[in-house]
Amino acid sequence: MNPHTPPSSDATAPETPLTQRKLARRVTLVNGIGVLFILGLAAVVLAADALLLIFACILFSILLYKLSALLHQRTGIKRNIALVIVVLLLTAIFGLGGWAMAPQISEQSGQLAKEIPAAVERLQAEVAQHPLLKRLVAELPPPEDIVKQMSSLVPNAGLFFSGVIGALGNIVIIIFVGIYFAASPGVYTGGFIRLVPQQKRGRAREVMQEMGDNLSSWLLGKAVSMLIVGVTTAIGLSMLGVPLALILGVIAGLLDFIPYLGPIMAGIPAVLLALSISPDLALYALLLFAAINMLEGYVLQPMIEAKAIDLPPALVIVMQLIFGTLFGFAGVALATPLAAVLSVLVKMLYIEDILGDRPADRPAKAS
Repeated sequence: MNPHTPPSSDATAPETPLTQRKLARRVTLVNGIGVLFILGLAAVVLAADALLLIFACILFSILLYKLSALLHQRTGIKRNIALVIVVLLLTAIFGLGGWAMAPQISEQSGQLAKEIPAAVERLQAEVAQHPLLKRLVAELPPPEDIVKQMSSLVPNAGLFFSGVIGALGNIVIIIFVGIYFAASPGVYTGGFIRLVPQQKRGRAREVMQEMGDNLSSWLLGKAVSMLIVGVTTAIGLSMLGVPLALILGVIAGLLDFIPYLGPIMAGIPAVLLALSISPDLALYALLLFAAINMLEGYVLQPMIEAKAIDLPPALVIVMQLIFGTLFGFAGVALATPLAAVLSVLVKMLYIEDILGDRPADRPAKAS
């Protein structure tokens, strides 16, 4: 063997203590991330209702902050004073409106609970006369079961507690916590940012600002859309002669918070009640809801998405199905803002920061 021949490449140098420490550190880091992921997943599953309630509080606080910021920009008064004015105005509007319409809404709600089973029975009787649809009717559950399934949405609408008292408790929690958040948002956002490493705090602040701007614009536009849809539905059904138009309009306005699925859920009881009077009236009610949905889809929704994040319809529906399966009706209601938050996180933290695919007008900043 030639003494000048270099050693074979198969010979491996023994691992140094430094290499072993690096390997142990990486293994510990991976195990720690795995444990944190499992603990986080367990927390989401076990405390899902509480987390959804907190998210609802954050949404309400963002809406209050956006309204107070707009009043501050237009009038020049201090933002905290503007927040007090916004809260007082909202309290007066909903208080006076609830006081004026509460008796009629309560009466129509009771009538609606009685009319829906009768309307379902009449629908089944009409459809059963057609041979092609007779098999379909035979597979439908009894009217009592359908009403029970529809009424089961009411307790599930509570995010933390259950039942009507729980829903009222949730509203009180959302209002007061939302006001506290909106009064001093810097305290809470600053405390969260302090949990992030110092070199990443600037980027974390950008991400939170982007999420807040998108959610505030979406919420403000959605609030206007809900008001327009509710008023238009109530007036339209009243002009058509559909009974219980006021409560149906309130239901349509509230369910408009849920894109795509909400209008369908709101239109079913209205069409059933109209069908109990005549098929022609049911057709007119169906056309009314179709026209309102077209107004929202082609006019209101583009205006909302112009200032907020643009979410594909398929993604929103998939998120509604996923969150609805995991968290019930509350998950369906909050699926769209949750999807908006996840979209911002994926875009800014993964696409821009990890993949480096940043827009031309947003150069990468040195961390």
